[in-house]
Order: sequence, then structure tokens, then C-alpha cells
Amino acid sequence: MDNPRNSNEPPNVGSQQMIIKSRPKKSMVWEHFTTETSDTESECTRARCMLCKKLFAYISGKKVAGTSHLKRHITKGICPMIRNNMRSDQTTPIVSLPAITGPQDDNSPSRKRRKSTPGSTSVSIYQDEFRQLIAKMVIMHGYPLNIVECPAFLNCVKSLQPKFPILPLHVVESDCLALYQRERQTVLNLVSSSAGRINLCLESWATDQSVAYVLITGQFIDDDWKLHRRILSVVLLPFPDSESALNQAVCSCITNWNLENKLLAVTLDESFANEAARKSLRNLLSVKNPLVLNDNFLIGSCYARVLCHLAQDALGVLSETVKKVRDSVKYVVTVNSSQERFNDLKLRLQVPSTKSLVLDDQSQWNTTYHMLVAASELKEVFSCFDTFDSNYQITLTMDEWKQVDILCTFLKLLLDAANLLTGPLYPTTDAFFHEAWKIQLELKHASTSDDAFIRKLTRSMHERFDEYWNNCYLVFSIAVVMDPRFKMKRVEFSFARIYHEDADRWIKAVSDGVHELFLDYLVQMLPPPTFVVDENCSLTTDTLQEEQTSLHCETVKTEAPENEILLSTSDGLSDFDVYISGIANHQYMKPELDEYLEESVLPRMQEFDVLGWWKLNRRKYPTLSKMACDILSIPISTSFQDSVFATTRNKMDKYRCSLKPSFLEALVCAKDWLQHGNS
Repeated sequence: MDNPRNSNEPPNVGSQQMIIKSRPKKSMVWEHFTTETSDTESECTRARCMLCKKLFAYISGKKVAGTSHLKRHITKGICPMIRNNMRSDQTTPIVSLPAITGPQDDNSPSRKRRKSTPGSTSVSIYQDEFRQLIAKMVIMHGYPLNIVECPAFLNCVKSLQPKFPILPLHVVESDCLALYQRERQTVLNLVSSSAGRINLCLESWATDQSVAYVLITGQFIDDDWKLHRRILSVVLLPFPDSESALNQAVCSCITNWNLENKLLAVTLDESFANEAARKSLRNLLSVKNPLVLNDNFLIGSCYARVLCHLAQDALGVLSETVKKVRDSVKYVVTVNSSQERFNDLKLRLQVPSTKSLVLDDQSQWNTTYHMLVAASELKEVFSCFDTFDSNYQITLTMDEWKQVDILCTFLKLLLDAANLLTGPLYPTTDAFFHEAWKIQLELKHASTSDDAFIRKLTRSMHERFDEYWNNCYLVFSIAVVMDPRFKMKRVEFSFARIYHEDADRWIKAVSDGVHELFLDYLVQMLPPPTFVVDENCSLTTDTLQEEQTSLHCETVKTEAPENEILLSTSDGLSDFDVYISGIANHQYMKPELDEYLEESVLPRMQEFDVLGWWKLNRRKYPTLSKMACDILSIPISTSFQDSVFATTRNKMDKYRCSLKPSFLEALVCAKDWLQHGNS
């Protein structure tokens, strides 16, 4: 018999299958597939997925299909069992891959060596997804990078996948930066696609060092008329009190986000009190934004911080009484059996209050308000509690309880105004007018009240808010004029109640401001100047600002004989036609604002989408809708939802201060973007 090795004939199918079967299977896919011979076709061997039981071609006659398609079935999530696991966030190990030693190119020699090295450490096919989840965890919860080295974290991971490697810190940092860059591109596309202007607000974060950080948040309305609020930059201020600190921060943000010629308003928090720095920023704003409205688009105070100071002023006037109430509540909720005795007395006295006593958090002024309200409703119980519990020796007179009630009335006024900022969506600027006007009206009347205590309580509050109102009323008012339910009627009604016989002067200031701003927008939307060249005339410019145009060209001297004048051969009226066309367009567009104001206001509905209304009417009011888009997105407050009621200034913790400024910016910005669902 001839030796098979010397034969030129191809081996038969049976011998080929025997060779394949005897050859050790090195591919990772065989951890998840089995081979079986078809009952109907003896020459066909198929691979069956151990998870979904689906059959795949492997050997058919003389052809070997290989394992690439089997690997794709597992690693790409094609297998329905794997897809279901991914949907439920399960990380069941399916396919083994090399251990992580840092980002490397797939074709690098070290990667090839690791692929072919027997016994290399194995991890889940969800390695990439798992790394992204760790990056999101670090960003969203503010965990330090070395959490991946924490024994408790490692024990948790190993219980899920014993072979998953320890992630080096530089890999976690790289993953966080990669996630930041992906999210940044999404936000950059959103900002760039917006046709309207961008408004900025600057919030300062203190540190234990001599430096500070400023969080720059952008607010704008996209082309679909949706309001967006995103942190754009976190800038280190080595010298926060310097005159140029704010300018440098704003300029870097403008450059990094391509905001040239797109800036409208800037809102500052109270920490930027340096008048020289504000003046410098005001000059920058006038350069970057021609629509300055007499510097009214630099808002020097944060709405939430102003309300917080008003609340602190009021609580400070009644500080001793508030402390008595706090101590009374503390006794009831902390001393053994006192809560039960207090509730028994409440039932005996048949006090109808359903509020529960809770000790306040003095770093959040709204919790103090809720504590005072609950205690005031139970004042009858507190007044008798000393006879029911001999250890309770705190007493408040009925006059003190009356003062607490008055204090709660004004705190409620501030609370309603602050609650605008605690909703799931940031409100448009027009919403602030109603609450701000109410505060101005109530405090003005209260500061001249016949009641001495009310005057004492509200005098400093009114002085503080009156200063804020005088600086911001024009922005508030123009914004509410952009609401078709109110327009100028709301301004006229409100100012008549605040200023009485002097109201006309304030109403006129708002009306003039609206018209001035509209004309500025009108000019901005006009086409560029038209240049007309006559045969024998020099280049002339025709703009709408020119009230007259020359009907004849200027005489020009040539090499003709002395005293001879050459006139244009045209009729001299070519420029006049362009001029008339421009004036006609100007006269056509000018009544747009007047038409809007003269129309009847819409019925006042609780659920009204002011941006949706402008979206539907943007063709009817092309210039005015652009103005409304920009005005309604001006941020009145620099505070975030979790710090609206905070009584202390935001502070950067030691861990964040220890990070590189660029990485700190990546963590803070990416957290904000992920919370808004960018990915």
C-alpha cells in the first residue's frame, strides 16, 4: 500500500474530519460551541452554540468554514442569550480575552504575543463595556480613581468574574477622558447647530488654597426650540481677585466652544464682587455682543443667592426665637419617650395638624422654614408640654409664636420663588418676573407697615432686594413681554401696583428697552451693505443707515483740458433704486413688534409652552422670534438644583483640588452631560 504522505490525491472526507478532530482546538470559541455530525449528511459537521443551541456550518465536504463567524456570534452580541444578558446588565463571562495592561493597538507586537501566549489571564467579552461602566461610576459618583484598587471593590468584581484583572489607574483615567471627549463632541454639535445666541453664567467654587475655580455654564435654545443648560468649562483662577480673572475665564470658554459672535448675556454669582473685574468683563461683553442694552446683559447677582440672603436676613432678626423653636423640636425628636408623650398630648388637645416634627439642616434654609411651619401648627401642644413632661423647660410666649407665623409668611414668599429652580427643567426667563415682582411688591409694602415688628423684619430684606430688582427688572420685564399671555399688559399691571403714580416712567423704560433691542436685532438681520459701481464713478456704499443718497456722481478730474468736467453717462438713479428697496424692506419689518404687542394676549393657561408658541409663530415674526429665543434663555441663577437653598458657598473638596485642572474639568463636565442623557 502506498504511503498516504507520498500520495498526491486529496485525503477523503473521513480522513479530513479525523485530522480536524485530532487537531487540538485552540480557538476560544470552542468554550461555547460543540461539534456534531449531521444525521442526514455524513460529510457535514456543524457547530452548535451551547447558549442558544443554534447550528452553524463548520465542515461541509471538502470545505472548512473556520471559526470567524462563530466568534462574531459570541463577541458581537448576535447570540440572543447574550443580547438578553446585555439588556439586563448582566456580565456573564462568555468569551475569554487577554488581560488589560493599558490601551494598545490591536496590531501591536505585544498584543499579538499576548494573543498567542498560552495560559494568559482571561476576562469577559464585556471587558470594554465593563471599563466604560467603571468610568461612568467614577464620574457620576465622584469616586477617586484608586477605587479600582480598593479591596472591597476588587472582592465585588472577583465574585462576578474571578479572572477579571485589576485596572491600572492610568487606564481608568484614560477611559474617563475618552468618555469626556465623546460627550463633549455631542454637546459641541448641539451648541454649534443652535442658530440663537449663547448665555453664560459663572459660579465660583472656593478651595482651602488661595486659588478658586469658576464653573461656566451655557444656556441656549436649540433649533427645535428646546432649552438646554450645560456646564461648558471649569477654569482654574490662580488669582481670583485680579481684574483680568473673569475675562480670561470667559475668553477661554468662548475660544474652546466656538462662541465668537454668539454671546448675549453673562450672569455672575455674588463672589465676583470685584468692581474692576466686573467693569473689565462689561467691556469684553460689549465687544463680543453688540446687543448690550446699556449693559443690562451683565447680571451681577444670582437669583438663588439673593433669595438665600433674604431668608438669612429674616431668620437673623428672629434668631433667638428660632433657636428656641429648634431646641423644642430637638427635645421632642431626640429625647427618649418624649415623641410618644408629645403625640399623646396632641391627641388629647385634638390639634388637627398632620405635619411631623423634623430637625432642620441649618445649611439649607428651606428646612428651617419647614421646621418652623410644623412647630407653629403644634404651638398649642408645645405651650402645654411643660406640664405634661417636667423635663421640658423651653417656653415660647404667644407673641413669639405670632412672630414665627409672620416670619413663615415671608419665608414662604421666598420659597415659592426659589422652587422655580428645583424642577426637572430649568425655567425660561419669563417665569421669574412673576415671583420677583411679587417679592418686590410685598417687601415694599411691608417695609412701611404700621406693625413695628414687620417693619423691623422686612426693612433690610427690602433694601437688599430693591437693589437686585433695579439691576435686573429690565431683563425680567422684556422676558415677560416675550410671553404672548402677558406682553406689555403684565408690565403695566405690575408696575402700577408697585410704583403707583410713578409707574409711567418705569413702564416707558421697559417699552423703550424692548423697542431698542428689537431694532438692534433688526439691524443684525439685515443683509450686508450693498456696493454699487457706476461706470465713471468711484465705489459707493448704500446702507439703511444713510438717510440720503447722492443723485449725481461727484465730478472727477481727468487728463482732459483744464476746467472741463466729465459727467456720468447714466441717469444717476441706480443707487436710488437700491435705497428705496432697502427703505421698503425696513418699513415692512418695522411693524413686526408693534403687530405682536397690539394683538390680544392669549388666555392664561397653567400648562403653556412659551417656546412651543414661538416655534409655531417664527415665520410670522422672524426677527422677534429670534429675539425671544435669546431673551428667554438668559440664566437668572448660577446655582444648580442641589444648592438652591444652600446657606454656604460651594467649595471644591481636597480630592478634586488635587487633580490636574484638565482632568477635573473632564470629570465635572462629563457628569453634568451624562445627567442630561447625552449618552
